[in-house]
Amino acid sequence: MDFSFLPKYWAYFNYGVLVTIMISACVVFFGTIIGILIALLKRSSFKPLAWLAGIYVWIFRGTPMVVQIMIAFAWMHFNGAPTIGFGVLDMDFTRLLPGIIIISLNSGAYISESVRAGIESVPKGQLEAAYSLGIKPKNAMRYVILPQAIKNILPALGNEFITIIKDSSLLQTIGVMELWNGAQSVVAATYIPVEPLLFAAFYYLMVTTAMSSLLKLLEKRMGNGGTL
Repeated sequence: MDFSFLPKYWAYFNYGVLVTIMISACVVFFGTIIGILIALLKRSSFKPLAWLAGIYVWIFRGTPMVVQIMIAFAWMHFNGAPTIGFGVLDMDFTRLLPGIIIISLNSGAYISESVRAGIESVPKGQLEAAYSLGIKPKNAMRYVILPQAIKNILPALGNEFITIIKDSSLLQTIGVMELWNGAQSVVAATYIPVEPLLFAAFYYLMVTTAMSSLLKLLEKRMGNGGTL
């Protein structure tokens, strides 16, 4: 095993994992919002909205994410998008934005099913009790049902976050310099074919293991009656 490249190219991996975590955090935030909205739309009594939400989930769950990413990149690249710098991170938004948007939409489709299951897991008596207290249906869903549903689906959301960290590697297909693309750049620069990829895999493993540990602690705290 030849890891002699690490002292010189360590920054490639650190930069890549920073971009990976940033992308994953954005996707979890937007994906969760999208998932909640889609789950509520699918439960809507207004059938056209429920139908459109179902079509959305059908499309994003039924087509490969890498194809979705390439389509969004081609469309945005054709129409143009700005390059914006964030301190040491100088990112081409024509590549980064399509990735974040598509993975968020894709994640939202999967999260919506988890949210729907979480809502249905809340006893119907909770909703009936809220109505009996004079709480409007919209407020009952917001303040009574959704908080309990989110608590029920927290493990699924945690698993989705870990999946997104790994799925962000698909963005190397459009040139986003995340962790996997950084490892491939090291391979191209050093002509060492295996070890940079092994180190990137190890880096992914360490990040996902750390996130799994944090999520288990959070789930334990929530299970003991704590709050976020």
